[in-house]
Amino acid sequence: MSSPDTDYTLLREQMVKDQLIGRDITDKRVLEAMRCVPRHLFVPRDMEHMAYWDGPLSIGEGQTISQPYIVALMTQLLALKGNDRVLEVGCGSGYQAAVLSCLVDQVFTIERFSSLVNQARRRLNAANYHNVTVHLGDGTLGIPKEAPFDAILITAASPDIPIPLKEQLAVGGRLVAPIGSMGSQILKVLKKEQTGFETEYSIPVMFVPLIGKYGWDEKDWDRGRWFD
Repeated sequence: MSSPDTDYTLLREQMVKDQLIGRDITDKRVLEAMRCVPRHLFVPRDMEHMAYWDGPLSIGEGQTISQPYIVALMTQLLALKGNDRVLEVGCGSGYQAAVLSCLVDQVFTIERFSSLVNQARRRLNAANYHNVTVHLGDGTLGIPKEAPFDAILITAASPDIPIPLKEQLAVGGRLVAPIGSMGSQILKVLKKEQTGFETEYSIPVMFVPLIGKYGWDEKDWDRGRWFD
């Protein structure tokens, strides 16, 4: 449990300096968003003192809040513009959505666990991130009624990019996702052109699996089959 006099502003500044600028995060808008969003408000109360550590943290339901560097890197790879409409698949605690909300007009985020949806809504509202809409559902299906999206961020590992999400990405938009199995994932970046998709690859990563119609089957996950 954190002390009442913990200086979170100082801890955030240190996080940005050591974990982000000290690596390869160069987008000034992303750095400012990471500097401003109170990460400690998006973790369980008994983990607040660990909120700015260089690593992921458990948030319940077998899910995690990603390492600050990974949040910043995936956001940077989206190459966001101020008037973008963004879809995040895998809301979790709401932290990534809060970071995105500082950079774009609208954020739509979807999560399959109702307990996490309720927590994220409460945290985002309390912290005044009012341009974020949290949906409950299968993230691999996206949110067709809100499409197209200028950018899509998937924060769980999928065997491939779900077809509905490719369809809901606007021409000129970018999609970032960890693709692979439990033992081997890499960040994949798609840019949608009139004639198809351009593909780039970033770094190896480790995420929980994306469960859904166009992701991993929950029974396969339970049996460990997504190792293959």
